[in-house]
Amino acid sequence: MIDYMQKGGPLMWLLVLLSIVSTVVFFERLIYFHRVTIRVGEFLRGLSNLIARGHYAEALHECAGTAGPVARVIHAAVVRHEAPRAELRQIVQEAGQLEVPKLERRLSMLATIAYVAPMVGLLGTVTGLIDAFITLSSSAGGLATAADISTGVYKSLLTTAAGLVVAIPTSLAYSFLSSRVNTLMHDMERAGIEIVNLLTETPVPVEPIVRFGDRQRAAEAE
Repeated sequence: MIDYMQKGGPLMWLLVLLSIVSTVVFFERLIYFHRVTIRVGEFLRGLSNLIARGHYAEALHECAGTAGPVARVIHAAVVRHEAPRAELRQIVQEAGQLEVPKLERRLSMLATIAYVAPMVGLLGTVTGLIDAFITLSSSAGGLATAADISTGVYKSLLTTAAGLVVAIPTSLAYSFLSSRVNTLMHDMERAGIEIVNLLTETPVPVEPIVRFGDRQRAAEAE
């Protein structure tokens, strides 16, 4: 491996650096998405029981204790559970928009690396061929053996291959993580719609008003 790095030239070290950054970003995002993903259906069923009984404080506590964008969107709606339907829809939409940048964080780095790595490999190809032609032109009588120019050609092939080795997995990683982002965004939209329906269709429990005279008559009856 070190031999390939030395023969490939300084651009090989740049490609190694890009591959390290790509790997770190991929696993960091993968762990983050795994941590914030919840079972939306089960979570909403649990909240529906609390909301149906008017236990909004317990519902807020459950949302606050659950990590992830879905729980935060639901929390924003439950906080304003007395608002009209149109306002609740606006609340969950704005809460979801605030979560999108958190989900897409650092994904642009993967897209950039997937685009730049082949360009770096192509640059190595060009510089390798330039070295080969320089060797050819500086040889006596303009003649050179295959061994004289093999170093430049070998360098160009190494950097080209290394650029593709970095770009292809990075592109796949970006596509995979983008699909996870789309899934979480779909979960947020689903949760927002269902929590709005749940809050607007569930009547707020009202305690019966007991007048002073009623209490007095009830006491006399006892």
